[in-house]
Amino acid sequence: MQAYTGKLSARTVWGKVVLFLKEHRQIALHVACGDITDVALDGNNFIINIEDGMMQNLLNEGKREIESALRWQGLDLNVILNIKVIEKSPVEQDIEKLKNLFGEKLVIKGDK
Repeated sequence: MQAYTGKLSARTVWGKVVLFLKEHRQIALHVACGDITDVALDGNNFIINIEDGMMQNLLNEGKREIESALRWQGLDLNVILNIKVIEKSPVEQDIEKLKNLFGEKLVIKGDK
């Protein structure tokens, strides 16, 4: 495999992937991928950074279509899904614990 470097832009490649999905009537995958902006090229890898577990399932199921979209562009890249773990702040963790303890009885008033 050839490593892709130089002027190849991950965002431009991704934009063409999204267009390919629309043209090939992969509507659910097209809509989901249209919201993704965190992509990168690293050697022979096309990395898609996502935060959502549900999105992960959809992209895993649509990985073949994404690879087809890359080949359509003349690119032979490995698709890698990178799931970002979002750490909750200590306050968010405490609120979650309280919600688990008190359920719907807990009312949290925000700053207004």
